[in-house]
Amino acid sequence: MANHEKKITLTDLQQKILSNDLYNDPSDNAGVDAWIDGAITGKLNNCWKRMQQEWTTKLMNDDSFTDAIPSNQADFVALVTARSDYKTRKQRDDASSIG
Repeated sequence: MANHEKKITLTDLQQKILSNDLYNDPSDNAGVDAWIDGAITGKLNNCWKRMQQEWTTKLMNDDSFTDAIPSNQADFVALVTARSDYKTRKQRDDASSIG
């Protein structure tokens, strides 16, 4: 997978709505940018925590898995996503809707 970039365009109306709740200077929208960055960071952190918890338990309960569980994020994700029993959210949802 390559790096993913997403450009977000907010209308003037949307910026005004966000500025009602977010600490934001409309001249540079730094507050909106900080909020977007924080939202992405928070989602990534929560997804990582769930993945780590789910797969640490699965690996520990898998009698056929005898290697060490990686202690760093990159190696852990590489190990998990290379397993034949790993499925992405889309794959899990698609499989449960068949039939």
